[in-house]
Amino acid sequence: MNIDLSGKTALVTGSTAGIGYAIAKGLAASGADVVINGRGQGKVDAAAATLAKTAPGAKVRGIAADVSTSGGCNALLEALPEVDILVNNAGIFEPKDFFEISDQDWTRFFEVNVMSGVRLSRAYMPGMLKRNWGRIVFISSESALNIPTEMIQYGVTKTAQLAIARGLAKLTRGTAVTVNSVLPGPTLSEGVETFVKDLARQNGQSEQEAVANFVRQHRPGSLLQRFASTEEIANMVVYVASKEASATNGAALRVEGGIVDTIA
Repeated sequence: MNIDLSGKTALVTGSTAGIGYAIAKGLAASGADVVINGRGQGKVDAAAATLAKTAPGAKVRGIAADVSTSGGCNALLEALPEVDILVNNAGIFEPKDFFEISDQDWTRFFEVNVMSGVRLSRAYMPGMLKRNWGRIVFISSESALNIPTEMIQYGVTKTAQLAIARGLAKLTRGTAVTVNSVLPGPTLSEGVETFVKDLARQNGQSEQEAVANFVRQHRPGSLLQRFASTEEIANMVVYVASKEASATNGAALRVEGGIVDTIA
């Protein structure tokens, strides 16, 4: 399959590193004009410059804006009025005892993980419908289905993303616009790599042993039995963003290594 996104503009929120950067890289490699987004101008510029070097010929630009606020979303929309592909990737997580999660914490998680995607979808989707082509992808998580007891606030926001994506997909009926969710599982992003290295050092293990032990202890149902790479998550997103995925709409697509133990 030769995915060609030439002529399409793609915005990936929270894409200066990790899964978001891998998605931006994959879209750029497929010919899309890619917009990197993050809160800090320095990180945005650095990520855009690195991506431009690794994807020769790709059109890459960066826009610094905090999409967890209405003001930040408005600034982003002013700089980029239209997109063909919107990947709502910006998100936060934090292990915390449920009884210690304050109202402010709940609000913060909802603003970053949920409202960023709501605001941007509300702004960009009408243009997609008018042009009769577009892709919106919410980066959710297997935690949307397997609510983690140590991060209930995170799981709730990830489940909310599934509901929003499914509802928006129903608004695309009869058009060439699609809205889907992608559900990663444990993924070896930069932050997780640091965590694994620290864990290995503390326990006198190799990094491979630390990863295997972590998966066995915390995700025993994993069929993959390892962390996914950021590129493996990006591959699914690039496909969903493509013209070839025209019949995939309103779906919650798992890239979680078989952790979720259901057939449907």
